Amino acid sequence: MPQSNIGEKITALRKAHDLTQEQLAQKCGCPVSEIIELEKSDRVATLAPLIMITRAIGVRLGTLLDDDDDLGPCFTMASEICTAENKRTLGTISDAGKLNFFSLAASKSARHIDPFIITMDPTENNEHELRSHEGEEFLYALEGPVEVQYGKEIYVLQPGDSIYYDSIVPHEVRCHEGQKAKFLACLYTL
Repeated sequence: MPQSNIGEKITALRKAHDLTQEQLAQKCGCPVSEIIELEKSDRVATLAPLIMITRAIGVRLGTLLDDDDDLGPCFTMASEICTAENKRTLGTISDAGKLNFFSLAASKSARHIDPFIITMDPTENNEHELRSHEGEEFLYALEGPVEVQYGKEIYVLQPGDSIYYDSIVPHEVRCHEGQKAKFLACLYTL
């Protein structure tokens, strides 16, 4: 990655956190000249100062090192969700039904959480296949009942209900009693 890009990112992050170069240097425990040199790309960015800067600002190291130049938020208008909702279909998974995914953060490549609006159309399949993976999930029911089997327990979420769980426990999200459903899902994978 070009040094100038790292310097620009440090400057942008510092300003986004409303910090002066002196304040950032104080939080990092380094001389202000080091911050100035890094921002101007007059100094080769080594790992140690970059780690101190990211810790002081509260971002991951990859935020400075990734190729993603967009450090700002990812804004999605409701009208975008309505027009694109059925364009990312993963098909039928187990008995969960036909799942249509709309990513709420597709333009943000350096992210830790994947937020989706998911619609489920029921299928005739009555077999349940629980799956597990690393990470955590948060679901918030928007329309229709959403059934979540988590280990041996079954939870039915009505609109406005939510559930947060560790994904390592075998689980499945599916339509409840053949009814169409829509929910917000936020997935964090390690």
